[in-house]
Amino acid sequence: MKQSEVGIEAEPAAAAELAGERIEALREFARDLGERGEPLGLIGPLEAPRLWTRHLLNSAVLAPLIEEGAVVADIGTGGGMPGLVLAIVRPDARFLLIEPMERRCAWLSEQAERLGLGNVEIKRGRAEEFHGAFEADQATARAVTALRKLVPLAAPLLRDGGELLLLKGSGVDAEIDAAEKVLRKHRVHDIAVEELGTGLLAETTRVFRARVR
Repeated sequence: MKQSEVGIEAEPAAAAELAGERIEALREFARDLGERGEPLGLIGPLEAPRLWTRHLLNSAVLAPLIEEGAVVADIGTGGGMPGLVLAIVRPDARFLLIEPMERRCAWLSEQAERLGLGNVEIKRGRAEEFHGAFEADQATARAVTALRKLVPLAAPLLRDGGELLLLKGSGVDAEIDAAEKVLRKHRVHDIAVEELGTGLLAETTRVFRARVR
């Protein structure tokens, strides 16, 4: 493990396994987010000591589900989770980072340039403003809103047959039940909930997976 700096969590052993040859870029991002994230309002005051486990690796475990060469729309990217983390780990895919706040977009643009991420495009605005503007192969989101509100934002961004990959908490099954009518309206099929990070992370990550047809 790397020793922590200025209160940043020490790098877990799983980080190198998840990031592979992209680990140095992920370390650079972690260092900058840990040092500047709180003053910029990107992470809370208690988040630096759990930056890797709660934010970075929680996002990186989604990387194996990204299709090779896919165009991925990430809704409400915020400080870069999961979209920018995935862009670091999966340079073969293209990521459209959708974020309405100007200062967060500035941060994302700075990081993409600093880390040499040519596979990132920042889309300033709300997800619904981009309905019809492009067709993504996959859509991701983390800690945005409940499924009944999130699906109407995400599904119209996808091509026919595109996939939703939405990171959720332990209440995901209840969210699915509450979103039954919305899921039907937006033609969401093949619904599954998977746990990611088993054997790697102390706390696994749940992802809502489904196709829009």
